[in-house]
Amino acid sequence: MKKLSLLDKLLFSINSIVAALLLIAYLAIYISPNTLSFFSFLSLTVPFLIIINVLFTCYWLLKLKKQFLLSTIILLIGFQYIAKFYSFSEKKVLLSKDIKIMSYNVRMFNLYNWIDEKDVDKKIYDFINEKSPDILCVQEFHPSKKLDLKYPYKHIKISKNQNNFGHAIFSKYKIINSGSLNFSNSSNNAIFIDLVKEKDTFRVYNVHLESLKINPQKETLTQENSEKLKIRVENAFKKQANQATLLLEHQQKCNYKSIICGDFNNNAFSWVYNTLKTGKNDAFEVAGKGFGNTYDYKFAFRIDFILTDKDFEINNYKTYPVKYSDHFPIMARINLKQTDKIQLKNN
Repeated sequence: MKKLSLLDKLLFSINSIVAALLLIAYLAIYISPNTLSFFSFLSLTVPFLIIINVLFTCYWLLKLKKQFLLSTIILLIGFQYIAKFYSFSEKKVLLSKDIKIMSYNVRMFNLYNWIDEKDVDKKIYDFINEKSPDILCVQEFHPSKKLDLKYPYKHIKISKNQNNFGHAIFSKYKIINSGSLNFSNSSNNAIFIDLVKEKDTFRVYNVHLESLKINPQKETLTQENSEKLKIRVENAFKKQANQATLLLEHQQKCNYKSIICGDFNNNAFSWVYNTLKTGKNDAFEVAGKGFGNTYDYKFAFRIDFILTDKDFEINNYKTYPVKYSDHFPIMARINLKQTDKIQLKNN
């Protein structure tokens, strides 16, 4: 520190704080919000902390100062987290036998005109029909929009709250079983289908975890409002944890290989994501490219996911930046690996 200017000493102090916060934030995936909610709040900052530490590393390297080691070491410790934040190369294996699976929070097809644009609902349907996924998981589905989706099989579960919206799964493959987890005290939910493709049977979950109900553009951060916001978000984190636990327990009772799709309302550095990813691959990490942003905001937020059991081969993953909702649709191309009894979990 002796050879540093006063400004650089100040910057290194800030660098040290940011590096320490990132190191602590790495623990968030292991600590349930029901145990200590502080880590859940901290997990939301991980993308920002990664970028700031990268900038500090570059700054010290340009100045040929050994202080670059601090952020470099912290980033290397959490290298797996960088892969969740940014993917450097897209996997482009496009096979005719691929299963194309899409997840899309359609925000009730713009029922209340959040987007000042005509025929948004029709544009969503046209987009889906153009991409023609074999399996389509829709969150915030609203039944009042009677446009045509070309699928022979479907499972729709509508909430009984005042908004009258819910979730839907559409499939080109025969559905042999379906159901709902019916999250308690929530308008959010998870539904599932068991479907058959040729000789294989597998399960697909369509998940919408509790919303944090944060609107950065409308929140007025007075001291009173900040405290109310903190309590509201903390309660949402705990609901998410309970919902993720319920889903994991439900999945463990299933004998089929499974896929979890949906809007987690949380990022890839959270406990709920890590819980639902147990025994699974994240399609973005395997085959995506870039930041994988799925929420329409100024910063890259990836809160929508496609997670597959490890016996699925993930061949491609895309995020489509179409602004027909506050979420972007995501789609993966996958297929079942050719092993014996692939449809059943290993005993």
